[in-house]
Amino acid sequence: MNVLHSLFFFIVAIGVLVTFHEFGHYWVARKSGVKVLRFSVGFGKPLLTWTRRTGKDTIEYVIAAIPLGGYVKMLDEREGSVASEDRARAFNTQSLSVRSAIVVAGPLFNFILAIFLYWLVFVVGTTVERPLLGEPDAGSLAAKAGFTAGDQVLRVDDSEITSWNQLRLALIEQGLDGGEVEFQVRDENGSEHVHTLDLSETQLLKHQGDVVKLLGFTRWWPDLPATIGGLTDDGTARAAGLQINDRVVSINDQPVKNWESMVEMVRTHPGDALVFQVERDAEQKKITVFPSSREIDGETIGVIGAWQLIPESLRQKLLTTQQYGVFDAIPRAVEKTWDMSVLTLRVLWKMVTGEASLENISGPITIAKYAGVTAQIGVTTFISFLAIISLSLGVLNLLPVPMLDGGHLLYYLIELVKGSPVSETFEARGQQIGLVLLVVLMSIAMFNDIHRLLQ
Repeated sequence: MNVLHSLFFFIVAIGVLVTFHEFGHYWVARKSGVKVLRFSVGFGKPLLTWTRRTGKDTIEYVIAAIPLGGYVKMLDEREGSVASEDRARAFNTQSLSVRSAIVVAGPLFNFILAIFLYWLVFVVGTTVERPLLGEPDAGSLAAKAGFTAGDQVLRVDDSEITSWNQLRLALIEQGLDGGEVEFQVRDENGSEHVHTLDLSETQLLKHQGDVVKLLGFTRWWPDLPATIGGLTDDGTARAAGLQINDRVVSINDQPVKNWESMVEMVRTHPGDALVFQVERDAEQKKITVFPSSREIDGETIGVIGAWQLIPESLRQKLLTTQQYGVFDAIPRAVEKTWDMSVLTLRVLWKMVTGEASLENISGPITIAKYAGVTAQIGVTTFISFLAIISLSLGVLNLLPVPMLDGGHLLYYLIELVKGSPVSETFEARGQQIGLVLLVVLMSIAMFNDIHRLLQ
């Protein structure tokens, strides 16, 4: 069921993003007077086909079997004969500016979609964990820098930090350049301090896993009893019969001191039978639960679909809501899309130069898995996932690699310099090189996906 769940939301995600991308090409082509013959979402065998007459043109619309891309077929003299009365509407006869606009429209629409999705998340609002630090791992960079339990991170260099996700992204961004990074924190007594973390000898992206953990940071969490505060509908805890307000006393006859110790027992026993002894309405009950498996940062862990009961006073200390007005959210969404796009480009460049591990490349299997996971977490999390994948598609498609939109723009740049289009032979050779590069990239991504599954 988990596989089907992930596959379904993967198809939904890719379908939305590809459709929006290709609609960019389609819309600008139509507005420019270019004749569109076919609009296809997916490749391979058509599953659904219909035609629609728009103005004086009849356009074929296709949903094909392989949902990993799409295309817009336009009238083009290089692909077949064109009637003399239609020649002015062929793609290849358009000016350089029109052809460039049509090509760049696909990635541009991906960025527009990302901005809209981030705007939607900011307007709806999300509950995030405050960046409260626990005791750093002994001997880690965080411990050497002087961080202590209870510190709340306020800034990383010039970046304001209000959540764990922001902290993680700031560390990735600062880690790309290395050097010393200044952290402004507020301790438990309300005093503010500055700690300096030296990343000169640390290449964070050379390693897999959460950069926060790699540096030795841990989350602060209150030491509370293992009392269940909520259950997911499809979790194994609910299926086994655990209920809200159950206090877990022991698991497999091992005493459970607090929620963290319960989580650790569950994490280390994916798929195993765990006998929970719980206290419910002053009575003791034994319930057998089989944790389901989930992969996080290359590690397979057990999960049961339950979360902790946290008093409201502590909840306000641990969590905060990020929400903005309709108009205030616009510049924040634009800034978020820009920052994530630049970060994506910088990470890609570090991979090219060998300063970041190729293990960071993910393929369709990993994307499908995260599509399913984010959809389970909630609507806003899934929307945020769509936004990051959309802007990633925009960035990747603008790379100057033949077969991609950026490759076509490279040809047009050459045409602008030399005053005439590149030859068909040159373009064909470029397409072959681009195809090889894409096959190599996809092979690495698939290898990483399979490697993570085997782990």
